[in-house]
Amino acid sequence: MAAPLSHSTNRKLSPGKFYPLGATLRENGVNFALFSQDAREVFLLLFDSPDGDPTDIIKIENRDRFIWHVHVHGVKEGQLYGYKVRGEFNPGWGFRFNENKLLLDPYAKAVSGKCRNDDNLLLAYDPNAPGKDLTMDTRDSARVMAKSIVVSDDFDWQGDRQPDVPLDNLIIYEAHAKGFTAHTSSRVKNPGTYLGFIEKIPYLKDLGINAVELLPVHEYYVEDFLIQKGLTNYWGYNTIGFFAPESSYGTGSSPGCQVREFKTMVRELHRAGIEVILDVVYNHTAEGNEMGPTISFKGIDNRNYYVLTGVHGAPGRYYMNYTGCGNSMNLASMPVIRFVLDSLRYWVEVMHVDGFRFDLASVLGREEGFFRAGASFFDAVSQDPVLNRVKLIAEPWDIGTYQVGNFPVDWSEWNGRFRDTVRKFVKGDAGQLRELGWRITGSADMYGDDGRTAYNSVNFVTCHDGFTMNDLVSYNAKHNEANLENNSDGSNDNNSWNCGWEGETDNPDIIALRRRQAKNFFCHLLFSQGTPMLLGGDEFMRTQKGSNNAYCQDNDISWYNWDLAERNGDILNFAKKAIAFRHRYPILRSRKYLSGTDSDTDGMPDISWFGVNLDRPGWDDPEARIICYLLDGGEVKSDLGDYLLFFILNADYNSHSVMVPRVTGRDWKRVVDTSLKAGADFLDPGSEVRIDPQDHYIVNARSTVVLLAK
Repeated sequence: MAAPLSHSTNRKLSPGKFYPLGATLRENGVNFALFSQDAREVFLLLFDSPDGDPTDIIKIENRDRFIWHVHVHGVKEGQLYGYKVRGEFNPGWGFRFNENKLLLDPYAKAVSGKCRNDDNLLLAYDPNAPGKDLTMDTRDSARVMAKSIVVSDDFDWQGDRQPDVPLDNLIIYEAHAKGFTAHTSSRVKNPGTYLGFIEKIPYLKDLGINAVELLPVHEYYVEDFLIQKGLTNYWGYNTIGFFAPESSYGTGSSPGCQVREFKTMVRELHRAGIEVILDVVYNHTAEGNEMGPTISFKGIDNRNYYVLTGVHGAPGRYYMNYTGCGNSMNLASMPVIRFVLDSLRYWVEVMHVDGFRFDLASVLGREEGFFRAGASFFDAVSQDPVLNRVKLIAEPWDIGTYQVGNFPVDWSEWNGRFRDTVRKFVKGDAGQLRELGWRITGSADMYGDDGRTAYNSVNFVTCHDGFTMNDLVSYNAKHNEANLENNSDGSNDNNSWNCGWEGETDNPDIIALRRRQAKNFFCHLLFSQGTPMLLGGDEFMRTQKGSNNAYCQDNDISWYNWDLAERNGDILNFAKKAIAFRHRYPILRSRKYLSGTDSDTDGMPDISWFGVNLDRPGWDDPEARIICYLLDGGEVKSDLGDYLLFFILNADYNSHSVMVPRVTGRDWKRVVDTSLKAGADFLDPGSEVRIDPQDHYIVNARSTVVLLAK
């Protein structure tokens, strides 16, 4: 039973201000401000230790615009705090106030550690009676709850400037902030941390990428069912602190050190010319459905923060679940829109990040249950002077709707159709040519009529959610047994091919084919129009042993094994050269869609398509598995002058003699042939090999060829 909640402090108090929300350091103390429209009373609790009793219980007497505020004199940086909120407990009508539960500040800039749900103390009702009237849980959670930390925004940025890389030059590297260096093979001083990430910046720079997209680094909560199985929420898509960098990725050297260390990582990445894009999860929170814990939002203003539904006329007992994660944030609510915008601006202005990838972003555009490109949230972002200049990338689907191509003009999108088409084509599925033509030229069929460019299409073959590149060419089926769900989780629709053997093998022919297929994927990704995104570790064939849903594997299954970078140095070198080739030839990054109709003064179209005999491609031939195209480099002015690139994409299991267009005054030279051995498969500038004869090329089975004439 919790002790009676009453005012108890000797500290000097002033009314303070209702802005900004959160805990803000002032010259003589801290201003605390918390939004709650339906609360009857709000108490601020101060702590000296994360697991101790409160030293002060402060009843907040001042409220403006539903914001409760107080200035507490003498409070300094590093102070631990939390809230208890008194109000109606009537879940059937959406009210879940419970004064026995200590609550995280939604605007907390740091959290003292992971929330623990010991003996379900974070629950706000009787979990054994879900079908009956819910009853208030009177157990006090103050000791087990993590605490919010007062944080200073001061930091020595040392003249940091954001790289501001244009979309057409961007190459994104998706990585996990911890897993990138957690493995012993990383050999960094602080493995699995923001500071450890810094030590790998020279590697990223040498690879040629100029943006890292980090899986969620907002403070997250680990679900009870995972803890009970000895697992954890490794990916972090279960946010509870939308202003707070994940505490476990800090060194723990001092309370709140994760804020300073995250800023240090961003500063050093910027110094290397590398942008930082955050994968953010504003579609739901870690509090789950009606059976989930009360950690913050439920106990502060449940009816504003969540999309609720009920039965028999009662509007609020249950949570709409567009996300598959138990609840959906109410982005039709103005206080919630303000909360999300404040969070995004904080990460841009104070933490200096360069953009965001929005998880299940279709949820953000749902109003009255339906997706709208003109939803209030999108309008608010487009009018925000800070946010409308950063990179905004949508994962354009949720569990109920697929909105690829339908987001506002200032948003880019993960192009799931690019992923699916390229996978199908490379593994040899017939009938893919017409769809492939759209994808490798920037998906103008989806983005070309609303003011966007090809670079609003974020192209990818693999990402964190699914197989790695190595596993895409090594497994026909998922192998998620380590998740302890009888291999029932994860997608069954992977468009993968094991090249003749499931999993690891010593067969040299299968190994060689897998490596060739991986190189084909790199070519298709990096030589297509659009913004390419690589999954971290693919460049050295990182494996998850066939897992396509490693969300709960904080171990060797998910961590980057850096020994593979040496063992698979040939693939790493190929990936480096492919990235450099994209940077070198501007026609691969054209600002305009390649249409086959535009031409410069030489009268040659920007792109010309061919079959194997310089005839019309078999766009609608259900058995066609090979296509060729010619790019006119003169269409994009550069220091290289005029040049031509001829691509042969052969996903057939047979070799073909392919006719090559005649060029006057220039010779065709081979740059890429993925069927050749390492060293010959991708030639350096100046060492390209003249083909002989000049009128055709024998392209081997399942390979990609690039010829250059200049």
